[in-house]
Amino acid sequence: MHVSLVAIHELGIQKAALSLASLVASQQIGTFTPEVHPPVSFQTCTTSGGCATQNGSVVLDANYRWLHTASGDTCNPSGFNRTICPDAETCGESCALDGADYNGTYGITTTGNAVNLVFGNGGSRVYLLDDTGNYVNFKVMNQEFTFDVDVSNLPCAYNGALYFSEMPPDGGLSPTNKAGAAYGTGYCDSQCPKGINFINGTTNVDGSLGSCCNEMDLWEANSVATQLTPHPCNVTGEFVCTGNACSNLCDPSGCDFNPFRMGNQSFYGPGKIVDTTKPFTVVTQFVTDDNTPTGTLSSINRIYVQDGVVIQNSKTTLPGLPAANALTQDFCTDKETVLHDAASFNTFGGMAQMGTSLARGAVLVMSLWDDLSGGMTWLDGSTGDSSTPGAVRGPCTSADVVLTPTAAVTFSNIKVGDLNSTFESTVPPATPPPQSPSQVQWGQCGGVFYSGPTTCASPYKCVYSNPYYSQCL
Repeated sequence: MHVSLVAIHELGIQKAALSLASLVASQQIGTFTPEVHPPVSFQTCTTSGGCATQNGSVVLDANYRWLHTASGDTCNPSGFNRTICPDAETCGESCALDGADYNGTYGITTTGNAVNLVFGNGGSRVYLLDDTGNYVNFKVMNQEFTFDVDVSNLPCAYNGALYFSEMPPDGGLSPTNKAGAAYGTGYCDSQCPKGINFINGTTNVDGSLGSCCNEMDLWEANSVATQLTPHPCNVTGEFVCTGNACSNLCDPSGCDFNPFRMGNQSFYGPGKIVDTTKPFTVVTQFVTDDNTPTGTLSSINRIYVQDGVVIQNSKTTLPGLPAANALTQDFCTDKETVLHDAASFNTFGGMAQMGTSLARGAVLVMSLWDDLSGGMTWLDGSTGDSSTPGAVRGPCTSADVVLTPTAAVTFSNIKVGDLNSTFESTVPPATPPPQSPSQVQWGQCGGVFYSGPTTCASPYKCVYSNPYYSQCL
């Protein structure tokens, strides 16, 4: 679940003469701040060949960037400046996206295979780029996706999210979108957000356009609650909608699996089975009905690994639901009925449609955002009467919602590959119990009241003589 994100312009930038790439009714590129993508590596794995490292980088979403005129005036300090942007064409001719100061302004840093996001003045959203400058187009059917995460500095009402969006891999690069993936364009999700400044190169001046697409939330979490949620749509790729039509294209609620909500309140959190005071590994498996990438998505499995111990996902304990620990079509159907969830998952194609989207490929999104106004109750609090099954999704109350600029999340060790190829248990095998000494030739090896060695040294065998005596011969 996501909220529409408003543009956040870079702070402390001096106004200066800026050159625009060209002056047509399209999304332009400014040149005041060089765009340098922070590098990060990821891995692709197979069961036969192990894991191979790939070089990539992250790019900041276009909506967070400074959007300005050639003279340095901000085009959208809080909504579009209608003097600069009286209409879409004029705005496209006048305004340009600029590069980003990733660390200084947005709190985004990378080290090796790790991406660290600090909330600071308003959070951020980044995408994973490959070494060609396009978004990595992950195809995970009959595969698994794995990453390490540190949520120890994420309190109530904050969400460090990692998810798939069926965005265009080139960011919608076109004659009317000169920025493309290099400047973080093309965002869409199952909420059909209308706060996107440019959609397919068109300036969304009046906020009437929405940007819809299938969304697979691998990870929405803070230190006290987590949720896994597929959100199918009945559209392909990024789809532009207008007005009320945007509410009839996707499942914004999805079929969620939140361990706390499903009845196990001792599974996830500080000091719990998955201990959020320290990093851990998250594995999501996309199993198909015929065990091939072209099959129908039949199950979404969750596994954790912490301190070398493989931890299976918690099981549902709510009355009326099966004791399941994975997302399946039957489970999602039952959950809609028993918990009175919005009955839209099946309406938009359910698991099969989610699988069809994932087979086409999806872009990896990493974000950090908050909801301090009303609390992030859908993730970590109560959405109704606490006596109602499924209404309590986490331990947070309004008293726990506090502005925390230092809130942060770190994603690292991103891997994709064959099922059971991206993780392993590193706990050393248990020490075998000490073996009893072997009996020598002619020695006793059995009998009533006998308590000595019962095995004989090779090549001798324990031979029965009578109920009171057996001998190594």
